[in-house]
Amino acid sequence: MKTIHIFIGFLVVALVQIFVPAQMIWEQEGVLESGTVYKFKTRPVDPTDPFRGKYITLQYEISSFTVADTSYVHGDEIKVYLENDDHGFAKVVKVSKELLDIKNDYVIAKVTGNYKEVVYFKLPFDRFYMEETKAYDAEQAYRKMNSDTLRDNVHALVYVKDGQSVLKDVIIEGIPIQEYVEK
Repeated sequence: MKTIHIFIGFLVVALVQIFVPAQMIWEQEGVLESGTVYKFKTRPVDPTDPFRGKYITLQYEISSFTVADTSYVHGDEIKVYLENDDHGFAKVVKVSKELLDIKNDYVIAKVTGNYKEVVYFKLPFDRFYMEETKAYDAEQAYRKMNSDTLRDNVHALVYVKDGQSVLKDVIIEGIPIQEYVEK
């Protein structure tokens, strides 16, 4: 009898361990399948820390917004409402602490600062993970292309749906970064 209880307990734990990652994957795939795609212009970054892992650190031109409310403080979770501009790049249309009843997509970001009527924030998709052998070359290419005077030659492709966001790719001169590094 005790063996059956242990076996049932084991099955429950095993199912939970399978269900949780499967649910996370399912949600990410749902965003990629039916979310709205946005291109975020990137900007140059400081040199990376070699101890942080195999990814590219991304920074975005969209990192602040002018607001009338000056009560935002570091660490606040905010909704950053987006739309595409005339050139197909993401732009911020509104920032709020609460969920608003407007048609625009939004991402959840963290406030990094507030000065006068400008709130600064960090977008949640600031790391693009790559296979180990290509990460360093990709970081170098990303940094070099971002320091170029052509500001539209590097952008991140991000899918957004119901506050969730998935960074699908980093594009350099119209080519996915994995392919760009190989050429």
